[in-house]
Formats: sequence, C-alpha cells, structure tokens
Amino acid sequence: MKLDFGHFEEDQLDKPYDVHLMRRLLPFISPYRWMLALSVVMVVLITLLDLALPYITKITIDRYIVPEAVNTEGNDSVRRIRVDMGDPEAAALIRQSGIQFQSDGNVAEIPYRQISSFSPEEIEILRRKDLSGVRRMALFFLAIVTMHFVINFLQMMIMEYTGQRVMHDLRMQLFSHVQNLSMAFFTRNPVGRLVTRVTNDVQNMHELFTSIIVFVFKDLFLLVGISAVLLSINWKLALVSFMVLPFVVYISIFFASQAREAFRTLRLKTAEINTRFSETIDGIRVIQLFRQEKRNARRFQKVNHEFYLAGMRQLHVFAVFMPVIELLSALSVGIVIWYGGGEVIREALSLGALVAFISYMKMFFRPIRDIAEKYNVMQNAMASAERIFLLMDSTQTLPDPAPQPPVTAAKKSTGGANIREIRFDRIRFEYVEGEPVLEDVSFDVTAGRTLAVVGPTGSGKTTLINLLLRFYDPVSGRVLINGQDLRQSDMVALKSKMALVMQEPFLFSASVRENIMQGSNHRSDAELTRLLALSNCTDLVNSLPEGIDTMIGEGGRNLSSGERQLVSIARAFARDPDLIILDEATSYIDSTTEEKLQEAIGNLMAGRTSVIVAHRLSTARNADRILVLHRGRIIESGTHETLMQKEGFYAGMVRFQH
Repeated sequence: MKLDFGHFEEDQLDKPYDVHLMRRLLPFISPYRWMLALSVVMVVLITLLDLALPYITKITIDRYIVPEAVNTEGNDSVRRIRVDMGDPEAAALIRQSGIQFQSDGNVAEIPYRQISSFSPEEIEILRRKDLSGVRRMALFFLAIVTMHFVINFLQMMIMEYTGQRVMHDLRMQLFSHVQNLSMAFFTRNPVGRLVTRVTNDVQNMHELFTSIIVFVFKDLFLLVGISAVLLSINWKLALVSFMVLPFVVYISIFFASQAREAFRTLRLKTAEINTRFSETIDGIRVIQLFRQEKRNARRFQKVNHEFYLAGMRQLHVFAVFMPVIELLSALSVGIVIWYGGGEVIREALSLGALVAFISYMKMFFRPIRDIAEKYNVMQNAMASAERIFLLMDSTQTLPDPAPQPPVTAAKKSTGGANIREIRFDRIRFEYVEGEPVLEDVSFDVTAGRTLAVVGPTGSGKTTLINLLLRFYDPVSGRVLINGQDLRQSDMVALKSKMALVMQEPFLFSASVRENIMQGSNHRSDAELTRLLALSNCTDLVNSLPEGIDTMIGEGGRNLSSGERQLVSIARAFARDPDLIILDEATSYIDSTTEEKLQEAIGNLMAGRTSVIVAHRLSTARNADRILVLHRGRIIESGTHETLMQKEGFYAGMVRFQH
C-alpha cells in the first residue's frame, strides 16, 4: 500500500508574501479596529513625548545653563547672562562689581566670561532667575515622563487585550476548522504537528498583534520626527550624521532575509519534536516492552539536534546583526561629537543643540533596532501564519448536501424521521487511489433487524462502518438511509439517531456523567438510574469514590477495558438511537466481564436496528443476516444456519475458531 503520511507538513512551501498573509489576518483584527485606532493615537502621543524630552534638555541648557551666543553690533558672537534688576541683591552686586553691562532698567546683560569673577554665592544670587527656570524645566520634564508612563501603560493594556482576543478568535476558528475535517485528513497528518498549529503557532502571533502592528507605526513616526527635528536644529550637522544610514538599510535588509529561513526551519523542527514526543507518550508501553528506549532516544536526539542547529543559525543572525547596528550607532554619535563639537567651539552651534543632537542620534537608532527586531519577530509570526493558513486552506472535508428544492411534508429528509432502512448500493471505496478496499458491495438492512459483518482482517469490515457514519464518501455507489443518499442528507440529524460502540472506546478527561450524557443532560435522575441499570453500569458507578461524578483520566485509562466498554454502552443508551453500530465490543474482554457486556448489548439492541462487526463468530450467530467479506467483496450472505449448511468460507472460519 502506498502512503502519503505527513504530506501536509512536509510540503515545500513557496516563499510567502507577508502582505498577502497580513491581508488574511485582517478579518481577525477588524472587530477590534477601534481599539487599534485608539492605540495608534496613544502611540502618536507617546512619540511626541519622546521627541519632546531631548528638546527640553536643549532649551534648559541654552536658555538657563549656558546661554546661547548672540551677535553684537560688531558681528561678534557673545554669550551674555541676563540679570533681573528688580532683585535688589543682584542689582547691588552688579553695580558694586564695576563690570560693564547693558541694561534697559529691568534686565541687565553681562558677558558670560565675566561671571567667573564672582563667588559661588554671588553667582547663585545673580542667576537666581536661571535657577528658577531650571527647576521649572525639571518639573516639566518630570511631568512629561509621568504622562509618558501613564499613556504607555494604557496603550500596552489595550494592545494586550486586543492581541489576546485576536489569538482567541484565531485559535477558535482553527480548532473549529480542524474538527470538521474528514477522517482522511487525520489518517495522513500526525497529531503532534496539528497540536503545534493550534498552540505554538498561534502563540507566535501574539507579538505580531500586541506590538508589531502599532509599534512599527510608532518607530516609523519617531524616525520621521527625529529627522525633522534634527534638520530644524542644524541641517548641516543632520546631513553629516545621516551618512551611516545607507549602511544601516543594507545590513537590515540582508540580515532580515537570513532570519526568515531560520525562523521557518525552527517552526518545522518544533513540529517534528512535538510529533516525536507525542508518539513516544502514546507508544510508551511498546517502547518499554521491547526495550527500545535507547533507539527511540537516538531518533529524538537527531530531531533535537536539527532543532538546535536551526536555533544556532537564528542566534548567529542576531549575534552579528545587533552588534553591527550598535557599532553604526556609536559611529554616528562619534561623527556628531567630532563635527558638532567643532561647531560649538567656533560658536556656530549651541552646547544645548549638541547635547540634544547626541540624544536624538541615540534615539534615532533605537527605532532602527526595534524595526529590525520587529521584522525578525514578524518573520517568526509569518512563518507560523504560513502553517496556520496552510491548515485552514485544507479542503479535506466532506461536501455539504446540495440545497434541495422545497418538498412536501411526506417527502422531507430523513433528518426528522426514524431510520427505517439502510442500503449500500454497488459501493466502491479506496483509501489510496488505485487500491480498492471495497468493490461492488450491495446489501440492505430494514428497521429492527440485526446485520453481522464478518471476514478476515483487512477485508473492509471497519470501512463499512466508516461509510455508514459518513466519515468517508464512497468513490462510486451510494449509501442510502430511508432511500436518500447520505451525501444529500442532514448528517447532524442522522447521527443523533445513531450510536457507535467501538472495539477500543474513547473516553474524555471528564466525569463519568459527562462521558455518558455527551450533551443529553435533559434526562432526569430516574431515567439515568434506569439507563445505568440497563447498561450494567450500576455496580461500576457505586464503586467509584464520587459515584457518577467521579473524574476519569485521559482516555479513561484509570478504568479497565471492560469498564470503559460498559460506559460506552451507557453512552449509547443515553442517545436513545434508532441504529446501533458495534465494532466487536467484546473482543478483548474476559469471560466474566463479557457476560455483563453481552447482557448490556442485548438490552441496547432490543427493538433497534443493529450493524455488528464481528471478530468472534459466536457474536454473529444470532444475527438476522450475516455478510461475509473477503478482499473487499461480499462472498456469502445468509443466516448462521444457512451459511453453515453451504460449507463455504464462513463455515471454514467457524471450524477454524473452534
């Protein structure tokens, strides 16, 4: 048999377009657009506050600490200190000093270089107004920082809430899509990789929703704002400091392309690790029984080492990129100090402007680093988005019934009626193209009758059940209930009238009550008691520490195989079905437990249509009709007595088992 296991994950993806992926994410973001808009407004305010801080430093230095030089009538630039002549102490000090000063009666201006002739106490008196201005600017600076903190806190809370809601919606849609896929999809894709899509990959979208969308806008706005401020302060120094930008742009683009492939490889290896670990947990009994721990560890080590290499490749990209950006940042600051310092010495530039320039240049490289980092994080998110949408784009679902024209009440779909007849009409089915499992299979079952299906392993018995439950559609032919093709029927309504008791029943990590009721919580306590008695579950429930509300572990592993079967029979009773489908529910049970199970199954089948896949031929003995499958075809059909008289394949199977 040819297999295509894992094709979903291993397909080589074309290089995706981030714009296309972002466009596909918009429907998830759209419900929260007003919160995003509010966040953007807050980001703009935060950016303006960031831009204001160095400028406040410039004003404080140039106006109050080291006054900016002004041109005199002789075109000589002279720094002057303005003294308030309304202050008696300051006015007396100036007059007594004998230095030359200019005054309009209210303010006196004295050369900055002559201030050193005064004592520190006298300077404090003369510059009392400047000291007051410094205090005001410091309080203004503190107010801006406080406002920045408050707005930044609110913005982060809004974005975290929005991001969590978007991830919630994305995860729910992905989960709903996965559980509606056909059985063919799950047989060809490992559980670990699907779990990775719903957990790790959705979580990787978190930073995309919480920071990248808004903060990239902030960083771009900050870059434009810093450039505008620098050009307004001194356009020559600004152009000199921008000399390193072409190198920054080239390096950012180069390393971003390297990071993309590293992130995609990491996502793939993460899925492989999850798959390997999940497989190990599920098969731990076999691994320990056959002493395969070392071999399994070597296989895991290989995958883990590949993940390590992919992680090191990612770290190598960051380890080279970030120091290079820091080096260019330091180089730009050095250029500012070299060129701007000379301008300050020549008094063509104020000291406050130089200090502000250095602060702005350090701030200028912060958004560049952020954009580069956010781009790399976005590559991580986009690599996850690729996988998520690849899963969402999977079309391995059974088609919904085509819209039906209005019909009279007498001709309505089987959805509202009891199951009266089941018919397989010339069914052909194959899991892998060109390898048929069933070939030209036809039979029917009428209401209240029991059909047993027997045959060697691989003859197609379980496939009949899968088709009857419409887990798969036949390649050709029809499966009809009450004369209507399942492909044109309301399967939600039909499945509510069916119950399946499997060879290995699956129980959920919930209470016994929840496992039995499965949404049928309308039943009264008296009905539940009767249901437990009919399914022989009364003793089991009474033996549990919390009775029917006792929690059971994953898959019901803290119950025995027979106890799980009894619970699954009780679950079938709770549905009150028209059709019972049994996949040899007693094949792995001891003889004592089998008596209880057979009695419970007899109660369940009484008065109902039943289809039994029988591995023990004794189970099929009392069926109204027995089908014998061999290599996908019905080779014999009839009652037990009729088939035994024919001395054919069935009779040989019976003699072999005995």
